[in-house]
Amino acid sequence: MAQLRSELHTLLKTLADNVYFQPPPSIQMQYPCIVYNRDDRDTVYADNQPYTHKKRYQVTVVDQNPDSDLPEKVAALPLCSFERFFTAENLNHDVYNLFF
Repeated sequence: MAQLRSELHTLLKTLADNVYFQPPPSIQMQYPCIVYNRDDRDTVYADNQPYTHKKRYQVTVVDQNPDSDLPEKVAALPLCSFERFFTAENLNHDVYNLFF
């Protein structure tokens, strides 16, 4: 059975107090935080028919502290892989792909 996005949100809230799903530009985010959005879908086929679907989310940890342990907590989630790191506006961004 497919897991719900609300279950992912609850899981991410166990890692950080501030979790945002597809935040609009008008929202004032509090740091450190986790920002996530649906990114892709993996489909497995059997007999040329879709057999299973798994949603992929892009999960970004945004923190002022470059030595934060929050990225390591996200990286430890099942089916999670590191995508890239970048800085913007004096904030550190660790981007992960997470199938959930």
